[in-house]
Amino acid sequence: MPPTTIQPAHRPRVLAIAWPLLAELVLGFGVGFVGMWLVSKESDTASAAFGLANHVQGAFFLLFRIISMGVGVVITQNLGAGNRRDADRTALASLGASTWLGMGSALVLFAATHPLLTAMQATVEVRQLAAPYLHVLAVALFLDAFNASMAAVMRSHLRTRETMLNILSMHALHIALCFVLMRGLGPIAPIGMVGFALALTISRAFGLGVHIWLWRAVLDLRPSWRDTFVVQWATLRSSIAIGLPGAAEAIAYRMAMLVSVTVVSGMGTAELATQGYAMQIMNVIVLSTVALGFAGEILVGHLIGAGELRAAWLLVRKCLFWGLGISLTVAIVTAMSAPWTLRLFTSDPAIIAQATTLLWLTVLLEPGRTCNIVVITALRAAGDARFPVMAGAASMVVVMGFGSWFLGVYLGLGLVGVWIAYALDEWVRGGIMTLRWFRLGWVKQAVASRRLVSRQHG
Repeated sequence: MPPTTIQPAHRPRVLAIAWPLLAELVLGFGVGFVGMWLVSKESDTASAAFGLANHVQGAFFLLFRIISMGVGVVITQNLGAGNRRDADRTALASLGASTWLGMGSALVLFAATHPLLTAMQATVEVRQLAAPYLHVLAVALFLDAFNASMAAVMRSHLRTRETMLNILSMHALHIALCFVLMRGLGPIAPIGMVGFALALTISRAFGLGVHIWLWRAVLDLRPSWRDTFVVQWATLRSSIAIGLPGAAEAIAYRMAMLVSVTVVSGMGTAELATQGYAMQIMNVIVLSTVALGFAGEILVGHLIGAGELRAAWLLVRKCLFWGLGISLTVAIVTAMSAPWTLRLFTSDPAIIAQATTLLWLTVLLEPGRTCNIVVITALRAAGDARFPVMAGAASMVVVMGFGSWFLGVYLGLGLVGVWIAYALDEWVRGGIMTLRWFRLGWVKQAVASRRLVSRQHG
């Protein structure tokens, strides 16, 4: 059986946790990049449909963060306090919640595909391509509910390398199947965007099988059928108290993003395709920051559980230093190379020029986003989960959502106006979150979390 806690002398450095997470994110980005590249060979309309549908899928996937975020934090705090028993109970309880949340999300997505696309002002051509893609994607969404929670449990135990190997294998399988199903091979006829969704479903089923094996072999966790179908509310109460506000913050962000994408969709298919291409390339900038944020969250949770609050404060300062330096460097390199990388997707000079401008705006956006990602994950790990959503919701609604329409449509700035709204929102929220951390506004919640896990262990 794995040890119940990580002693300070043996606690890994944040970069040792971050690099396997970064490897997962890079290949995950590669999957999306390959998908967009293959779809772009059909038409810019297909690319617009692909990008729009993925925004819808991303919004539903965030629901699973209610479970995975809360479970991850509660388990790290329990392990930090030496409480392996309650950590295991929380892990097993996550499965029942994942079953019903995943099933509900899949059914809603399948049933509401056409109304969602219509509400987002998708053209008839875009809807015809995106609808069957989202129908198949609904099945993958159900499987992802389990993968999200099971991976969170593995990472909480600092088993990031084993998790990385599973995720990498899953993504590699997805990419391989994309070429077969989207382009055709031998007797297999190409099925375009639907092939991407089908490949995703198969790869997620593979990943789930490996996760079940890893739980048994590495963590000595052996779920029963009851664990899979019964929601153990009493055990999950602490996880939901952390995960629900955390997911609410992420969902609020995604909803504001969907509002902005709806604004862009109303500008025309060319603008929607430009948005999709720029977003796809912009994703590479945020990968290192997200990896640092997740690594910091895991270690901060262990430190809070062990009562080492000053060490947690210093750790976040170090993560911010690394995150700001790396993200700005990558953002500048990405913007400089944009005129060439964008040619992988389109040969339209107007789209390339406009998307390049958007990627230069990303250089201004990145410092704010880095502060958001690193500090919000740390606040959540410290038990201060409600503040980010309470403080950030107004900015997301007003600055990002309303600002996208005001700057992009009302003032006539188009896509540039929408992306200025993105940057302003990241800076507003990033400033608020950073002040919260460095002025120690989270300490009261961290002390309460530490007392709770210590009392349960005792």
